[in-house]
Amino acid sequence: MERWLGAHAERVYALLRFVTGILFACHGAQKLFGAFGMPAMTSNPMMLVAGIIEFGGGLLIAIGLFASWAAFLASGQMAVAYFTVHAKGGFWPILNKGELAVVYCFLFLYVAARGSGPYSVDAAMRGRK
Repeated sequence: MERWLGAHAERVYALLRFVTGILFACHGAQKLFGAFGMPAMTSNPMMLVAGIIEFGGGLLIAIGLFASWAAFLASGQMAVAYFTVHAKGGFWPILNKGELAVVYCFLFLYVAARGSGPYSVDAAMRGRK
């Protein structure tokens, strides 16, 4: 499989970054705008900040603009979300319903370490200079 997919690794990474960024932005849209059938949560300062990080950071990650910085911030936010909300429900993420927070946390940590990649706004801007 690596022999076949390896040739497409950068495109697959761009797809991973785009899909997870958009999905993360959807969580922020729920909190900020009441999208997808959820009420807006802007009256709670913690939810307002979370919504801004999720919506703005998700969009930046998706398009690959300052993705390392946005992903690092998003990874930290997901760690905070896990330990302040989910960990109270027990040790195992599968039981405390924190799997998504853990997956986002480590996925965004990877994006922070790897950067935007060649299929990104960052790469396009570097190419113009």
